[in-house]
Amino acid sequence: MEFNLNDKHALVCGSTQGIGKATAMALAAEGCTVTLIARNEDKLKSVLAELPAQRNHDYIVADFSKPEALSKVVTEYISKNHGFDILVNNTGGPKGGPVFNADVEEFTAAFTQHLKCNHVLAQAVVPNMKANGYGRIVNVISTSVKQPLDGLGVSNTIRGAVANWSKTLANELGQFGITVNNVLPGATGTERLDEILKNKSTKLNITVEDAANGMKQAVPAKRFAKPEEIANAITFLSSGAAAYINGVNLPVDGGRTKSL
Repeated sequence: MEFNLNDKHALVCGSTQGIGKATAMALAAEGCTVTLIARNEDKLKSVLAELPAQRNHDYIVADFSKPEALSKVVTEYISKNHGFDILVNNTGGPKGGPVFNADVEEFTAAFTQHLKCNHVLAQAVVPNMKANGYGRIVNVISTSVKQPLDGLGVSNTIRGAVANWSKTLANELGQFGITVNNVLPGATGTERLDEILKNKSTKLNITVEDAANGMKQAVPAKRFAKPEEIANAITFLSSGAAAYINGVNLPVDGGRTKSL
């Protein structure tokens, strides 16, 4: 199967670590020119140095707690450089805890970081996608949009909003050759998972290893995902091979999600 990404430009969010970094690497390996975007410039430079040298990869420094500033910096970048054919929306999740105990401000911050930032980025990149008749927007969300996860109340709430925004956008943009899909990672070996395991071990008064083993037992594959495995799904959905896949929620979770 040919992904044919040699003439494509991708904007990959949260690309200094975890799933975002793995996605940048996977897209670049398929010939895509990648622009990284995150808030830590030192980490951006470090990842940029790891990307294949054959392409003019680049980075943008931006803070996803400030959607207006994010929109401005990306729009200015596009006007001075090039548009994007692929947008990968990927941002770290809110802190855990029961939904009843969450402060209202936690919902506001998560809504801003996830839905509002996804939206301003889509508005920035879609005009070029329409002009080219090709566009891929892939949102990295969570399996909680199908089956809420215990102890992640704010995340469950906001991820559901993003999934519905995405489906609506897919319906509106499909006629222009633009697809909008969601990848729903299960437990994946990232810093986010490390945080969840530490919290679980503290709450249950068990070791982190025991907490990890307990979570693995809920997965038919009996293991956590590697970031590269999530990146592979994102890369496929970003390609021409996935042109007729639009508006879906794709779990990449080793079979953990019990709903259809």
